[in-house]
Amino acid sequence: MISPHSIAFPSIRSRRLLPLLALCALWASTPTRGAAQAPLSGVSAPFFDVTISAAVPGIIGARRLKEGDFVKEGDVIFELDQKYEELEAARRKVVVEERQRDFNATETLYKSTKSVSKEDRDKKESEYKIAVTEHEMALEQLRKRRVAAPLAGTIVELHLNAGEACQAYQPLARIVDTRRGYLICNVEARAASGLKLDQEVRLEIDGGVEPIVVPGRINFVSPVADPASGLIRVKAVFENLDGKIKPGLAGRILP
Repeated sequence: MISPHSIAFPSIRSRRLLPLLALCALWASTPTRGAAQAPLSGVSAPFFDVTISAAVPGIIGARRLKEGDFVKEGDVIFELDQKYEELEAARRKVVVEERQRDFNATETLYKSTKSVSKEDRDKKESEYKIAVTEHEMALEQLRKRRVAAPLAGTIVELHLNAGEACQAYQPLARIVDTRRGYLICNVEARAASGLKLDQEVRLEIDGGVEPIVVPGRINFVSPVADPASGLIRVKAVFENLDGKIKPGLAGRILP
């Protein structure tokens, strides 16, 4: 038989602490709401990054610029050998001028003396228009021998030198515009759901002694997730006019 005196009962002080201890244990086991989210990691990239090529094969006749040069849209970087195209364009121009004089003379006779039939007048007009079209085609072939920048930016790669042969659509130069940039992140669906288009955010980009913090704006949230990883692609754009940020380095969208 167990004696009542052998049972250890909690003291009055301990009994008073039991509800408080139970409450603390429940609080600790409950997930905290509104906790700060972790930064969303990604990689920075230039706003524009294009590789250009020639539409026709040929020999590089001249390389006008060098790596590191800033180009404006339309600046010529490469010129292929183009002597034949220049001669053809000049020949077609002479033909146009001849056909135009012929048509103008025929038009004058048709209107003034009617000594020329309408059929002859229309034939001269057609010959003139065909000559104009052929001249424009020759000029287009000449333009294809010049490889120009499609946008403003900095030349970061040049693949061929003067005298080397190139094939049609072979990469010749790479141009990037780093005056603006993207931070591209692949995030979980829960994190992406909290991001909206045109939302202002703070970005932290690695580089130098310490990371650089700049303001950014969400300009793309993919409407689909990657089926392999379940992640959603997000892009934030930022200004980089001073060139302090080197696109290609890691970065984060700060909470």
